[in-house]
Amino acid sequence: MQIFKNRWFVRFARREKISDDILFKVIEDAERGIIDADLGGHVIKQRIARPGQGKSGGYRTIVIFKQGGRAFFVYGFAKNERGNIDKDELVAFKKAAEHLLELDAEQLANLLENGALTEVIP
Repeated sequence: MQIFKNRWFVRFARREKISDDILFKVIEDAERGIIDADLGGHVIKQRIARPGQGKSGGYRTIVIFKQGGRAFFVYGFAKNERGNIDKDELVAFKKAAEHLLELDAEQLANLLENGALTEVIP
């Protein structure tokens, strides 16, 4: 399983002090079938607990996820700042999923090289 985060998510995770180890565990859960919300089109929502608190008041992450393949963290928000994503955003995430999950090795390498994506390494 390859796990990536986009440039926006890198900044979000840094600001909220969400480590790659935590992101890796979130995807391990998804691989085991523990998915908080399947939004369709290879888009899932996974919860992350705030340090010292539970998941219910923590963060929500939008992940483009293909079982046994690749996962891309593309968006995150704190539950106390926002209730959910809207329908237009979901449509955009599903379109992004189509694109990202079809990338070949060379295209993926180019995105990593130019900083559009960063690999999650536990």
